[in-house]
Amino acid sequence: MDTDTNKEEAIEVLQQLGLKEYEARCFVGLTRLNTGTAKKLSELTEVPRTRIYDAIRVLEAQGLVEIQHSSPQQFRAVSLDEATATLRDQYEERVDRLHDALTTVETIDDDDESSIQEVWTLSGQDAIENRTEQLIEAASDEIVLVIGDESLLTADLVETLTGVDDDIEVIVGALTPSLQAEIQAAVPAATTFVSGLEWLHGETDTEDDTSIGRLLLVDRASILVSSIRPESKDEQAVFGEGFGNGFVVIARRLMAQGLLPIRDPNT
Repeated sequence: MDTDTNKEEAIEVLQQLGLKEYEARCFVGLTRLNTGTAKKLSELTEVPRTRIYDAIRVLEAQGLVEIQHSSPQQFRAVSLDEATATLRDQYEERVDRLHDALTTVETIDDDDESSIQEVWTLSGQDAIENRTEQLIEAASDEIVLVIGDESLLTADLVETLTGVDDDIEVIVGALTPSLQAEIQAAVPAATTFVSGLEWLHGETDTEDDTSIGRLLLVDRASILVSSIRPESKDEQAVFGEGFGNGFVVIARRLMAQGLLPIRDPNT
């Protein structure tokens, strides 16, 4: 990326973290200067000079900018490490507050207590990875995971798999021997195999075809299956629970392809 692209990306991310546009532009501008006056900062950022002072006050209150009360006033950004640590703390605090608030929101119980089992959809790799890790961490007996795309073998997933209790069976499959070797090196306690599911990609598949992302079966009762769209690399998934759920039964039988007979979920 060129400088202008990096600058605009930084401004956009700062806005996503809660700063207003002028505040984000002022902070990014100050990171490019040792010190700056309102006039110099306005010329660099194209933020109106009358708005510089308001933006600086907000940035100072958030611990991102220091002010020298000279004439004219001089401003400077705190170090990059300090700024990112401050923003991270603020972000995590907001997430914690959101969690605490939502846990106290009154739940409205549905009078319909029918046992209809359902299939739900999820979108986005972050959300799907979080659900994957949640299911793995909740396992009590067995985890069977097939990874169809090496990009999904993330550091967070590896950490979750290596943190599974010793008394829980962890079986991880891959569609290629090279990916199997990578998984075995990353999660040495797991039983790994080359899955027989490569047929799901089809003999005539091209780079333009949707590919299998991950298949996860936990305790033979919960299943998550995802696919990756080739044009955008977006991951989408379906998720189902319940030992009698037809979706889980079908997925069990599919995942049995490539497992050793002794580990076949149907047995």
